Amino acid sequence: MAFGIDDAIAGVSKLVDDIVTTAFPTAEAKASAAAVQLRAQADAVVEQLKAQQAVMLAEAQSADRWTSRARPSLLYVMYALILAGVPFGFLAAFRPEVATHIAAGLNQWLAAIPDMLWQMMGFCYLGYTGGRTWEKVKGVSK
Repeated sequence: MAFGIDDAIAGVSKLVDDIVTTAFPTAEAKASAAAVQLRAQADAVVEQLKAQQAVMLAEAQSADRWTSRARPSLLYVMYALILAGVPFGFLAAFRPEVATHIAAGLNQWLAAIPDMLWQMMGFCYLGYTGGRTWEKVKGVSK
């Protein structure tokens, strides 16, 4: 079972809550400890967001043009496919048989691409993502 940062924060929060309940019997001391705990949780979340933002800014400011454009390029292809649906929607309203033939042709064209090529694309994209992550963790990429 994999645990993320949210699970770790929740686990620590529960542990601290249990300790506060047993260590501070009065309501006033308990409230003070709870405030400290809440502040620590907020600080941890802020630090996590700062770390994520630093990674995004580093990628955006990278001199390597593929670093800042690889994911957006894939998104642009997806946007184009979604936007292509608009004229096909109008075409389907006026000439449904033509729209049906176009959709069937596109479906056949995509189905004609061998599974090995789809798998290769997935492996390459995952490999690229894993490689970039490794570079960032090791500090290799500047």
